[in-house]
Amino acid sequence: MAAMAAGPVLAAGRWDVTSTVTDIAVPGAPGFILRMMRGKSKAEHKRLPAAQGVEALLVPDPKAGCRVDSQRIADGRYAQTLSCPQKRGEPMQIVRAGSYDATGFVGQATVTGTTPKGGMRIVLNQRAARIGD
Repeated sequence: MAAMAAGPVLAAGRWDVTSTVTDIAVPGAPGFILRMMRGKSKAEHKRLPAAQGVEALLVPDPKAGCRVDSQRIADGRYAQTLSCPQKRGEPMQIVRAGSYDATGFVGQATVTGTTPKGGMRIVLNQRAARIGD
């Protein structure tokens, strides 16, 4: 399932993984709602123990119930695909890719899925950074 190579060790402490909506298309959603969502950010807070690699920041939030379908972390680059259940319908697919070092990661995630009115797509810029002890 996962292909990983030893990479830089991240500092223990509090980390934020911030996702910012850069593009969004949801059939049937009012245009003003979509415009309001563009540029909005949400941070996922994580606490890392000592001697963790970037893979610890890429683990999906357990509350979301997502499954890691594939993952490659090597040579300063990462790529990951996830399947995340919805209350109704087929799971959403998330494809993430970017670069990392000992200070965190930067990359992009594309979320695709199906709504009752058709296919949806959300593109997020993502950044992980240490915010404290």
